[in-house]
Amino acid sequence: MDKRIGIIGIVVEDLSSAERVNAILHDYANLIVGRMGIPYRERGVSVITLIVDGSNDDISALTGKLGRIPGVTAKSMVTKNNK
Repeated sequence: MDKRIGIIGIVVEDLSSAERVNAILHDYANLIVGRMGIPYRERGVSVITLIVDGSNDDISALTGKLGRIPGVTAKSMVTKNNK
């Protein structure tokens, strides 16, 4: 299957959902190349960025699972070229 490099942006507005977010990220650890998380206390949210390397289907599945958590928004972008 073709693999692509991509990024996933995650905004956690309901901080009680952080444990579910981390559990899903753990399940998809094989896709994650890098992760940066910033708590934005003034706005009461946390922002997480991921660098991922995997199939388009796997990246979409991860993004979809994250986006179905209440209080969490997740969007992805992948490269056009695949390897």
